[in-house]
Amino acid sequence: MASRRVSGRRRTVLARHGPRQQEYEAVSEKYKGNAIRTTKYSLLTFIPMNLFQQFHRVANIYFLFLALLNWVPVVEAFEKEITMIPLLVVLTVIAIKDALEDYRRYLFDKKVNNNVVRVFCGKQKSYLDRCWKDVRVGDFVHLSCNEIIPADLLLLYSSDPHGVCYIETANLDGETNLKQRQVVSDLALQDVDFTPESFHSRIECENPNNDLSRFRGYIEHSSGVRVGLHSSNLLLRSCTIRNTETVVGIVVYAGHETKAMMNNSGPRYKRSKLEKRLNTDVLWCVVVLIVMCLTAALGHGLWLKNLKDPIFEVDGETSPALAGFYVFWTMIIVLQVLIPISLYVSIEIVKLGQIYFIHNDLDLYNDQLDSRIQCRALNITEDLGQIQYLFSDKTGTLTENKMVFRRCSIYGVEYPHEENARRLEVYEAEPNEETNRTVTLKSGFSGKSLSCRSVNCNRSSVSLHTLTAESMEEEDQLSNHVPARAGVFCSRMAKDVVPDPELVRKLNCLCSSVLYLRDSSSKTLSSLELTYITDFFLALAICNSVVVSSPSQPRHVVPEAQTPLKSLEEIKLMFQRLSFYPPQIKGSPRSFTSRLFTRGKTGSFTFPLPTNNSTNGSHSAPESNQETNKGQVDLLAKGDGDNSVNMEDQEELEVHVDAKGDGPKQDGKDLNIDVELEDSDDELLYEAESPDEAALVYAARAYHCTLRGRSAESLLVELPGIDSLSVQLLHILPFDSNRKRMSVVVRHPLTGQVVVYTKGADSVIMDLAETPKGAEQEIYSHVREQTQKHLDSYAREGLRTLCIATKVLEEEEYVVWLKRQLLAESSIENREELLLESAELLETDLNLLGCTGIVDRLQEDVPETIEALQKAGIKVWVLTGDKQETAVNVANACKLLRSDDQLLTANCGSKDSCAALLEELILEVQSGGDGLMERTDESSSSSATSFVLVIDGRTLEWALQDELKGSFLELSQKCKAVICCRSTPLQKSKMVHLIRDQLGVMALAVGDGANDVSMIQVADVGIGISGQEGMQAVMSSDFAISRFKHLKKLLLVHGHWCCHRLANMILYFIYKNVMYVNLLFWYQFFCGFSGSVMINAWVLILFNLVFTSVPPLIYGILDQDRPAEALMKLPELYKAEQTSKIYVSSTFWISVLDAFYQSLICFFIPYFALAGSDVGDLSFGSPINTSALFIILLHQVIESNTLFKLIKSVFVTDVDPRAGAGAQRRLVLRLHAALQCLLCGLR
Repeated sequence: MASRRVSGRRRTVLARHGPRQQEYEAVSEKYKGNAIRTTKYSLLTFIPMNLFQQFHRVANIYFLFLALLNWVPVVEAFEKEITMIPLLVVLTVIAIKDALEDYRRYLFDKKVNNNVVRVFCGKQKSYLDRCWKDVRVGDFVHLSCNEIIPADLLLLYSSDPHGVCYIETANLDGETNLKQRQVVSDLALQDVDFTPESFHSRIECENPNNDLSRFRGYIEHSSGVRVGLHSSNLLLRSCTIRNTETVVGIVVYAGHETKAMMNNSGPRYKRSKLEKRLNTDVLWCVVVLIVMCLTAALGHGLWLKNLKDPIFEVDGETSPALAGFYVFWTMIIVLQVLIPISLYVSIEIVKLGQIYFIHNDLDLYNDQLDSRIQCRALNITEDLGQIQYLFSDKTGTLTENKMVFRRCSIYGVEYPHEENARRLEVYEAEPNEETNRTVTLKSGFSGKSLSCRSVNCNRSSVSLHTLTAESMEEEDQLSNHVPARAGVFCSRMAKDVVPDPELVRKLNCLCSSVLYLRDSSSKTLSSLELTYITDFFLALAICNSVVVSSPSQPRHVVPEAQTPLKSLEEIKLMFQRLSFYPPQIKGSPRSFTSRLFTRGKTGSFTFPLPTNNSTNGSHSAPESNQETNKGQVDLLAKGDGDNSVNMEDQEELEVHVDAKGDGPKQDGKDLNIDVELEDSDDELLYEAESPDEAALVYAARAYHCTLRGRSAESLLVELPGIDSLSVQLLHILPFDSNRKRMSVVVRHPLTGQVVVYTKGADSVIMDLAETPKGAEQEIYSHVREQTQKHLDSYAREGLRTLCIATKVLEEEEYVVWLKRQLLAESSIENREELLLESAELLETDLNLLGCTGIVDRLQEDVPETIEALQKAGIKVWVLTGDKQETAVNVANACKLLRSDDQLLTANCGSKDSCAALLEELILEVQSGGDGLMERTDESSSSSATSFVLVIDGRTLEWALQDELKGSFLELSQKCKAVICCRSTPLQKSKMVHLIRDQLGVMALAVGDGANDVSMIQVADVGIGISGQEGMQAVMSSDFAISRFKHLKKLLLVHGHWCCHRLANMILYFIYKNVMYVNLLFWYQFFCGFSGSVMINAWVLILFNLVFTSVPPLIYGILDQDRPAEALMKLPELYKAEQTSKIYVSSTFWISVLDAFYQSLICFFIPYFALAGSDVGDLSFGSPINTSALFIILLHQVIESNTLFKLIKSVFVTDVDPRAGAGAQRRLVLRLHAALQCLLCGLR
């Protein structure tokens, strides 16, 4: 049976203590244990492995070669031990650093592996405490509330009667909203405890992989029945059990085979552009070294050949050619300082120092989230100062991603919610006041989870970040982020939706406790419109995956038996007494009640909502019938005939509905809808997967269509007129980027019909909406046309739009679809494709109900940030999935698009039309540029940046193909900015890749969601924003910030400083090494090119390690060529830094020539000063070495503002600090005078 474990792409899992012990041993012998080990070394392997890794660096191999070469007697230049010192120092320092990092990983692994969990023991037939490291595949694990999952488990039992378990994945992906998991569907009912001894099934699943969202397999029972498994059945390692008393699962993946550990890629390492340039220059230094050594070898050979009657002993047996060969290798040892071994170590130290100051910059700290910038890539800080293109997401990056319901359109009628708009205009951002109240009962002061309200939920546990062991700080970042995030979806701004009076008036026509039918001038109200309205708000309430909670109850579930205030027959009777009988449009005649829930392609219900009683039972309604008389309803259903409620023809009728079943009757009151929240004890908290979902649920709640509870099989909805109504939940088709929509399939409690509610992007829903024939065609066409107009209007206002639709399934149609769906769910191969096909088959011929507009405000200082970045010479592109009008509106708001810019729009229906349009736009841009060039110089200077290109996703797909990408690049280069709408995550990454590689520019990508991960990873510098969409972008980024405005200082100040410091430090290293080595080279002309030196060997070896090591570090970490205030006020300085090109080929060779020149001065002035004297070699070399060191350090002081100020404070005490450049000149003169005195003393 063991062969099945490795056959194909599957693995077999059996119970460890089950009846199939022999089969279990054969199958699981190659499975890994649950112990994790993130360390690189052990005590025995540390020295050999660390040395092996360090000698992967070419520089270390080079210096090892020189050290060994010095042991050869014929080429020996120094004492054998001396040449080993530089290499030993570097290797030792790096080894100590690696050992400390690895020891920290070891302590973390030990802490994780020794955590305790309850595991089933077959011998004792009970659950016993075991360490995580002792858990094996096939073990049954018993977990309680707030415990962390030790391995990937297949969920077999939950204390929830519906088999539901809730987990929090913050340790895995940073998301704090609860995820729902479900027990394997065909297992026994959850009213009895799970017994591991009775589990005899076999589990077949895919082999371990790192896809967090996918799990495919099936469970085969002893009877031969197979049941499909999917991701909702899997509990992932490092997640936390929430709001569930007890769960039991069987381990399917353990240790390093778990999905969490397979996603543990550790810290990100990239090679910066400056480092690549440095490697090239180091090779040039090697070339210079070889030339100098060849010159010495050739000179020594000629010197020996021409030597006549030497006055000192010379080896006459060695030929000049062989002697020259020996001298070549001797000079390699002597001039080894030319290759800067300490430069690589210095660069690492400098970058760590730069990151430290970036990390602790208070301007980059967010006090609301209590988070600061995270530097996840340690070696590309200088790339921040060379950015040329910036690619940004829109939602959550430029905007707040705090969604607030703004307005809606139902049945083609637009409801502007003007009072709600005025509220949002004056609403000021508040501190997170609900940190203490989240769905998972988090504590605001610590971010740790409190115990759930259940008997066995008092076993609290500390959050363990098992993804990466290198940073405890990331865990703090996540835990600090939790309270703020949880409070965002439940903020007052999102909850306090002010209903539209006209919509309230229409609901009052149906939902008033007492309906007065009077006033002959009253117009008719379409019952079809009422159906749309009730369907619309019901869809908002239930078409989601929201988890319901309250401060007094961790999770609201659906009771086993829920009895409404009135029986269903009484409710139907109430509507029959209202005599709402619409005419037959298709099918048999129905009462209004039947039509209300099942009309054509819809299903809905709505009832009166009692007023909220106070504690003493008396709470007066603030409003009366005045809203009803404010205006009349314009009939949209032309020719609707009798399909209406005629206020004039009906007799006055009263219907009394008891609010709570035992309270007083509410007579003569309209539906009272206000923005007052419920009492704090009963206030609902919605834990949504996205802020869009929460905003829509709160909007439905504002109209008293309230989601009260959720389980795996039903929803508890409070409707006007009854306490609660249980809606059977058949299926949830979750949102995905391919379908761009979400659907729920429910069985209606009144009619028993299967109803589908769908919400999604307007570009998709409008195409899926049906166009019926016959009597309803005019109505449907009118609704569709008006809804499209409202969608366009919302987009122009910058609102996020969603369409709401519904569909009623016949029983036969549902049975056929259900078989297809179950087959897809149980499939292992191609499961995602089959599920997509099944969902698309169901979501057709939808009945369009209306649309919503949600406002997402810009973050603070976004316009100023974009304006500064553009002045700095950075092209800003926006890549978003939103529709074109919304993106253009946001571009206007953030000053990416100005009034004087020309907007170029590219929306094509075919590849050929795309090619033609691109050529046309290129000609338009060229002609526009030529026309502007004829104007003044001031206007012509901006001619190249006066066009903004807007392109949609379909056109972009063609533009990125090989045949058209050349034209697209040409057009985009001539534009000031590009806005890509309706773009997919793959298109975003392709765009960044194209611009980066084809134009050879430095690209930065910034985003906040999982759909931005690929774009962030492709860019030279990836920045994640810790916003409202989890931490996936942050965990894939090089740098993580909390607000878009932080980019301004990060790039313009820290980027400028880091790039300027490192570039100058590298040039300084090359300068000082070349200068110092040339002193030895010039001496060879006076010693027969014998490889002799006039400087002590210890001084030579310690030149880089001691004498000149500290000043470059201080310069690289602390120097500021310009103050931060100036860099922020003058973004043009960022562009000037790139234009000046501090570190390029020309500056490298200028530094080398400067070093040659200064070495000549430092060598020959002492030489001529001591000419004719009887000083020895070391006495001759001492002033040369002293003056050279002095000049080298002085060179660094003059270039460094920080060091200059330090020296000035020490040596210059009488200079007015306002003297500026004069003080510098006087200091240089004093230092020059000191040098002259030194040289005169040598005489």
